[in-house]
Amino acid sequence: MTSSKPPRAWQRMLSGRRLDLLDPSPLDVEIVDIAHGLARVARWNGQTSGNHAFSVAQHCLVVEDILRRTVESTADELLAALLHDAPEYVIGDMISPFKSVVGGGYKAVEKRLEAAIHLRFGLPAHPGKTLKDNIKKADTIAAYFEATLLAGFTPTEARKFFGQPREIVQEMLPIDPLPAVEAQTLFLARFEALEELRRKAPVVSR
Repeated sequence: MTSSKPPRAWQRMLSGRRLDLLDPSPLDVEIVDIAHGLARVARWNGQTSGNHAFSVAQHCLVVEDILRRTVESTADELLAALLHDAPEYVIGDMISPFKSVVGGGYKAVEKRLEAAIHLRFGLPAHPGKTLKDNIKKADTIAAYFEATLLAGFTPTEARKFFGQPREIVQEMLPIDPLPAVEAQTLFLARFEALEELRRKAPVVSR
């Protein structure tokens, strides 16, 4: 007998929130859930060297660090960089080749989650073009170093897919994979530091 009951589209969070993945409300978004989830989602499908997975939480910290070093940015813009992969705390990190196969459905869910997360923390629902481009550039630089240092890519392969970073060198970046709890703690600490900057000098993102 086929059930007429619609499939469950929400996830219970450790904070107690119940997040609807198809129609997410900003009221159900908590930074502690984001940090916990991202610290336990592996980049590169877990195919990285080291005793620990290189988590999305760590990746977000690296991207925010690169943006801060390469582009004069407001606290709002740096927070957007820190949260640029935040939807992955519930939908996971899908590698780019598979995203291209899945197509628009994944992107639609990701965009709705991004909007809910940004609105929860007082940011525009989606970054403007300049900020989006700057974050994408920082993300690509991070991907190059992750690929060559952790994911088994040769420099030639990495340059083909991500280009050659020019403003940033390896020694600047914290690429060593961390235990999940440590990555979670660092992510939360950086979020709180940016929130403090925003409280002192609130500026609307470009």
